[in-house]
Amino acid sequence: MEVNMNIFSRAMRTIAGGMQYPVIILLILLIAVSLFMIGWIISEYFTERKHLKVEMPKMVDAINCTGNTAEIVDCISECELLKRQKAALIELTAHPSITPLMRESLAVRLVQQEQSFYDRRVKITDIIAKIAPMLGLLGTLIPLGPGIIALGQGDTITLSSSLLTAFDTTILGLISAAVAMVISTIRGRWYDNYMSILETLMECILEVEKRDVKA
Repeated sequence: MEVNMNIFSRAMRTIAGGMQYPVIILLILLIAVSLFMIGWIISEYFTERKHLKVEMPKMVDAINCTGNTAEIVDCISECELLKRQKAALIELTAHPSITPLMRESLAVRLVQQEQSFYDRRVKITDIIAKIAPMLGLLGTLIPLGPGIIALGQGDTITLSSSLLTAFDTTILGLISAAVAMVISTIRGRWYDNYMSILETLMECILEVEKRDVKA
């Protein structure tokens, strides 16, 4: 029985030891991705977010005062919305022959597409925020085995090396998770605002279309 336990212990130690380098490589990749995400969100701010200066009351009034689809398109094109928002709103007005009910269905579909687009962006950092601490924990626990053995044998060099690896992997995991969590939070607020603007303007356009049909 003791022989079998020794076999299982060696097998588990071999598997755990073999995971050390893949875990370290993954943590380094996550750090690289986190740095890329920082650059991405900074770029996104200066190329998109900074230029979103639409005043919703004025925009709603402008759409409400339009007389036809061409005027709505001109109003949308001239305002300071995001390119994706403009494209979705113009797409909603690009089918003059469809019924109001069909237009409402198209609006729902366009909103779902935009929401899915933004959800995919946020999901990247959400996944990093979840798996980075787990990888950091793995990177901490794996070298502790050899470190404990070295401690029992009085090998302080191996022990210090194992502890250093454990601390480094913990730090990498926590940094990656923290950066990803902050980016997810910032983007989540931005995208909620984008979707709120888009849904409000689509509802305004639909109301104008209904009013014109009744008239």
